[in-house]
Amino acid sequence: MGPILELKNLTKVYGDGDNKVVAVDSVSLSLKKQEMLLIMGPSGSGKTTLLSMMGCILRPTSGEVLIDGQTVSKGEAAPRPYEDVLPDIRLRYFGFVFQSFNLFPSLTAVDNVSLILRLKKHDGKKLQADARRLIERFGLAKRGDFYPADMSGGEKQRVALARALAGDPPIILADEPTANLDSKTGLDVLRHLRELSGEAQKAIVIVSHDPKAETMADRVVFLEDGKIRN
Repeated sequence: MGPILELKNLTKVYGDGDNKVVAVDSVSLSLKKQEMLLIMGPSGSGKTTLLSMMGCILRPTSGEVLIDGQTVSKGEAAPRPYEDVLPDIRLRYFGFVFQSFNLFPSLTAVDNVSLILRLKKHDGKKLQADARRLIERFGLAKRGDFYPADMSGGEKQRVALARALAGDPPIILADEPTANLDSKTGLDVLRHLRELSGEAQKAIVIVSHDPKAETMADRVVFLEDGKIRN
């Protein structure tokens, strides 16, 4: 089974001249389905920038992102059409779990999930039922009609996980998914991600400082000054 996601010499540079900062420096990685990859490194090492390019949120200065062997994102010198297709690529292939949850405060848990299904053009008649099933999968059957302000950090993160699964994307990217959680709740979130990589056959990438994540990952890479260190 070949990689579902590949990064080839991915580089991100901000500024120029004396103000030039190389945030990510020629990183190459590959990821298979059912694999959980952990990216670790000190603050400012380029982890979130790398994850953003991996998920086609941020365009690289140079290098390529490939999905199933096809280039989906290229450096800034590439033709404009590459940038135009990125929103569709994100919707089709990626589910995102953010450090700060990024839930819409004016929407209930179910509505936060159904919004993604609507963007992915799922059957309107089934949106609420499908969203509620995803919420229930993470033990939130009684919290589906609650707003984020009325939920604990762990509950909000589980809603974020349910939302990341909306539309069944093959790749889940999680940026510091345990950062705002207590030790037990953070471990539960990591276990959920581990289960997704196995039972749901997802490719999972986690950026984290949490040492507990090392016990869950199939592979760990360390990023320092924008480069992978062995």
